Amino acid sequence: MVERDQVRPLAPAADAPTSDDGEAALQLKKVRRKKLIRCCACIAALFIILAVVIIVLIFTVFRVKDPIIKLNAVSLTNLDLINASIPTTGANISLIANVSVKNPNIASFKYRNTTTTLYYYGTEVGDARGPGGTAKAHRTIQMNITVDIITDRVLASPNLTADLTSGTLTMISYSRIGGRVNMLNIIKKHVTVMMNCTVTVNITSQAIQEQKCKHKVDL
Repeated sequence: MVERDQVRPLAPAADAPTSDDGEAALQLKKVRRKKLIRCCACIAALFIILAVVIIVLIFTVFRVKDPIIKLNAVSLTNLDLINASIPTTGANISLIANVSVKNPNIASFKYRNTTTTLYYYGTEVGDARGPGGTAKAHRTIQMNITVDIITDRVLASPNLTADLTSGTLTMISYSRIGGRVNMLNIIKKHVTVMMNCTVTVNITSQAIQEQKCKHKVDL
């Protein structure tokens, strides 16, 4: 008896991907790609907004403004030349200048020693140094700078007699203040403020009769 070949059932074939499955996978990739693009766009927009805000702050709130120095008053002490028709050599004259430093920044302005030089018709007749300090944000500080005048140089000037006759004394003062503005240890800028003033003082009242000042700032 011939044995019949045993017929074995075929193994179930693996489910072959259909066109619907392929389209679904493609759609999923597109959705993920769109989400990634949107996420990258949001991050880029956030960085752009942050950069714009920083730039605006730098040019507005954080912009370093020039400190302002001003000569408020001048007084002469031990002035032996008052009403003197013939000045005496060795007269002791001192000039006290009241100077204010205004800091318009939102950060403090730390300045070094101040220097003031006094000229009488082009001749240097005295100089002085003032102590350093700190002008806080949006504050104005005042300081008195005493300049000891070299009397012999004033007496040697041919213009002194005319000034005494008119009752006024005209001098030029040059002040220099150098320092640094520090904003949150992020923005640091060195600033040097210079002021050149032509001052006419009434000898009798010791009040400023006329004053012309020019300011210059080096950053």
